[in-house]
Amino acid sequence: MFNNVKLGIAPIGWTNDDMPQLGGELTFEQMVSEAALAGFQGTEVGGKFPTDPAVLNKALDLRGIKIASQWFSSFLCSTPYEENEKAFIEQLDFLEAVGASRINVCELTRCLFAEECSMFGDNKPIATDEEWDKLCDGLNKLGKIAADRGFKLCFHHHMGTVVQTSEETDRMMSNTDPRYVFLCYDTGHFTFAGEDPLAMLKKYVDRVGHVHLKDMRLPVVEEARKNNWSFLQSVRNGAFTVPGDGNVDFDPVFKVLSDAGYQGWLLVEAEQDPAKANPLEYAIKGRTYIREHTGL
Repeated sequence: MFNNVKLGIAPIGWTNDDMPQLGGELTFEQMVSEAALAGFQGTEVGGKFPTDPAVLNKALDLRGIKIASQWFSSFLCSTPYEENEKAFIEQLDFLEAVGASRINVCELTRCLFAEECSMFGDNKPIATDEEWDKLCDGLNKLGKIAADRGFKLCFHHHMGTVVQTSEETDRMMSNTDPRYVFLCYDTGHFTFAGEDPLAMLKKYVDRVGHVHLKDMRLPVVEEARKNNWSFLQSVRNGAFTVPGDGNVDFDPVFKVLSDAGYQGWLLVEAEQDPAKANPLEYAIKGRTYIREHTGL
């Protein structure tokens, strides 16, 4: 079904960088050991990971896993481009040293990840036309820097940000250069935003550079919308889970990616409270589901 596709799992199921109290007691070593034990080939860089590439590489090599990518927080709408570029290049240097070729950029100007206020209604961040110009121009510049070094800049649409909806994703994609800006396609965030994840994948499959496989428990999502929950509250209450444990239909997603010849990483990402959802148990659950549905 797939060729040149690797499977990874994000560290956020073990320790949550936005909410350090979730999994705060769990170590980097436990995370990478259990990811390997569950049968994954790689992971993304988390907040507890060693910042010395040599130390990180040694720990990963011992377990036979790789770094797939890393999140990059951009503030292109609100801070000078030069500040974003400097931080971006430093992160590319690190990722190059650990053998990755993807960097996941998310625009965090006025984002609501770490806020306890609702992420719905009037609270949802909106970019002005001037900010949109800064964002798209900045992404093109950063994307060219990445491409010139053999990386793909993959933009992560995300709940509680200025690029959340299908309309906002369309605007970002149509105003950026397809040579330099790719999509970090996330099944869960499109679902949570009330969009059709399959329709968005079909529209942009040729520009998908990285994939986050996130399942959603729709009854919890409906509660979140009805009660105007914050992003953090939605996580704590179990809106997100691993593939096969929620209501997202992944089979057509796998088919569209496979038919398009997608190459790269499929990355399981499910921010959950590890006290409620044992990370190893859920990692195995997600891995088993993917094997049964793709043969990978």
